[in-house]
Amino acid sequence: MSSGRRVTSADVAREAGVSRATVSYVLNDVPHQKIPEATRQRVWEAAARLGYAPSAAARSLRMGRSEIVLGLLPDWPIEQVLGRLIQQLTNAFAEHGLTFVVHSSARPARPLREIWKAMTPAAVLSLHEFADLEAEAMQAAGVEVVMAMNGSIHGEPRPPLVSEQPIGALQARHLAGPHRRLGYAYPDLAGLDVLAQPRLDGVRKVCAELGLPEPDVRTVPLDARGAAEAVKAWLAADPSVTGVCAFNDDVALAVLAGLSHLGLRAPHDLAVIGVDDISTAALAVPPLTTVVRDTDALARGVARRVVDTLNGREIPAEPLQDEFLIRVRESA
Repeated sequence: MSSGRRVTSADVAREAGVSRATVSYVLNDVPHQKIPEATRQRVWEAAARLGYAPSAAARSLRMGRSEIVLGLLPDWPIEQVLGRLIQQLTNAFAEHGLTFVVHSSARPARPLREIWKAMTPAAVLSLHEFADLEAEAMQAAGVEVVMAMNGSIHGEPRPPLVSEQPIGALQARHLAGPHRRLGYAYPDLAGLDVLAQPRLDGVRKVCAELGLPEPDVRTVPLDARGAAEAVKAWLAADPSVTGVCAFNDDVALAVLAGLSHLGLRAPHDLAVIGVDDISTAALAVPPLTTVVRDTDALARGVARRVVDTLNGREIPAEPLQDEFLIRVRESA
């Protein structure tokens, strides 16, 4: 049809030569309806010819809730790892018949309240924390589940769905054998504190358990000259830092660039370990040792928690159990 108006089930019924009830039974796959296979095929072909898309609002009324999970992204750069996680969350929710729709808070995005009011999602999954009033307004408007992957909902007793501490702890344990003073390469982006701080806490916890000094924390910009200043400070410390846990691979690559800028090299002058195993990690000079997270399993676990909550099941209070391994290369 070319009128520009939305195609309705009535249009499909006329095209197929059946009643609207029959169209509804076929397209919604209503059980216990004795509709001949030839009629079903005619309805599907008519719907495809007309480009019919069932109304989300009507579907929500039929199911008793929306099929949308609204994902809220903080103002973070959407790079390789985050992009992969978004795709895996999309796939994981689709396995449960849910559509994952992402909204970024990066300016000049529309205000969050306008987005969830327009969508009326069944659930909201935030990668960051958000304010009490926003969460309360969502729940009052009928959003059934409000969860935060990282950070927390202010005042909410539950911890976040995902814990970042084990990542820092794994980095520290990997370096702690030959290295008795560790540094931490903190990202030069305040919005990443919700991830960076618990990872740093994991490093601190392991250092305390092993009787090592507090890690020497330096903010590392993503440029060689700035990173070189951090490297010089680590090497000049007393006792000097000989191994560095970086927030992620991007920051770790900056540390390697800083070493190169000073005519130094990992791991001889400073061992470095990153997180994420991005595609350029293996191409670094030297190739970067890094922590690998099973983001596909993580996405499936998050989706399951949301779906279980939607279905009224009791879910554990503790964070999801993440799976990690260390991809050992030449930098540490």
